[in-house]
Amino acid sequence: MSIPRLAITLGDVAGIGPEIVVKAWPRLCEIGAPVVYGDVFSLQRAIQQLKGDCRVVEESHPANPHQIPCRQCTRENLESVQLGKVCREAGQAAYDFLVAGIEAAQKGIIDAIVTAPLHKEGLRAADLHYPGHTEILAEKTNTPHYAMVLYGDDLAVAHVTLHCALRDVFAKLSTEAVLEKIRLLQDLLPRLGKKPPRIAVAALNPHGSDGGLFGDEEEKIIAPAVRLARAEGIDASGPHPADTLFVLANKGDFDGIVAMYHDEGHIAMKLRSGPRCVNITSGLPIIRTSVAHGTAYNIAGQNIAEEGSLIAAAEVAVLLVQHR
Repeated sequence: MSIPRLAITLGDVAGIGPEIVVKAWPRLCEIGAPVVYGDVFSLQRAIQQLKGDCRVVEESHPANPHQIPCRQCTRENLESVQLGKVCREAGQAAYDFLVAGIEAAQKGIIDAIVTAPLHKEGLRAADLHYPGHTEILAEKTNTPHYAMVLYGDDLAVAHVTLHCALRDVFAKLSTEAVLEKIRLLQDLLPRLGKKPPRIAVAALNPHGSDGGLFGDEEEKIIAPAVRLARAEGIDASGPHPADTLFVLANKGDFDGIVAMYHDEGHIAMKLRSGPRCVNITSGLPIIRTSVAHGTAYNIAGQNIAEEGSLIAAAEVAVLLVQHR
C-alpha cells in the first residue's frame, strides 16, 4: 500500500495550530506523506518563533523532517494577525484551509484531512455562521448523517447533539437521531479494529431518570432506539446512567458509547485520554480526523502547546485510510 497522503490544515493561525504542526512535523513525516494546507507566512512565523531547523517549501516538494511542503490556501493577508486575538482574517483563512482540504480529498489528491483547531468566534468575525469543523465538513460533502466521535485508548464516543445550548438539547433528541449515531458507530468501530463492536448508549438524566422521577427521555426516546438497533443485529445496550457507564467503559466493557450531548462525552474522554484523544467525523465520504482541543489563544506563541493530539489524529487517519 502506498503511503497515505495527509492534508494538515493549519486552523486558526491566531492560535496554536501553526505551532503544533511545526512541533509534530518530524513525527508526521514518519506516519504518512503530509502536506500543509494553510498559509506560508504563518507557518514560517511559527518556525522562527520555535527556532526550528526546517523550512517551508512548495507543495510539490516531498516532506521530510527539515522541509514542510505548504499549499497556499487563502488570499487573506495574515501578516497582521496577532496571536491570541479573534481576527476576521484568521477566521476566514481557517475556513479556506478546510475547504481546500475537502476539495482535495474529494478529487483524490489526498487520502485524509487532519485538522488543527479553528475558533468559532473567528468564524463569526468572518461572517461564517458555522459552529465548527464538523458542520462545514457535512455541508461541503452533502452528508446528512454524521457524528462527531472522540476516540482514544480504544474507546470511541459519538454525540447525538453537538454545538448547542443545553436548553436546546431536549428538542434535538429523537429516537431516530439516537439510532443514527448507533449505526454510525457500528460502521466506524470495525475500521478501528473493533469486531464485533460493543456499543453502550448513555442516559440523558441523572441515574437514567430513576424510573421517570427525573424525566422520561430514557423511556420514550433512548430505549426505543436501543431496541431498534438490537433488532438490526447491533450489540447495543442502554440507556446506562452516564456516571457509571464511563467507569465500566474505562474497564474495557464497551468499545463505543453514544452520548446525548457534547460535554457528556467530551469531559469523560478528555479526562481518560488527554493528549491521546482524537476527533473523528464519522459518516463522511472522506476521512477527517482532528485534534481534540481548541485554539488555546491564551498560550499561543509561547512554545508550550503540546502536539500529542495532532500526532494521534494523524495516526488514526492513517488507520482509517488503511481500512477504508
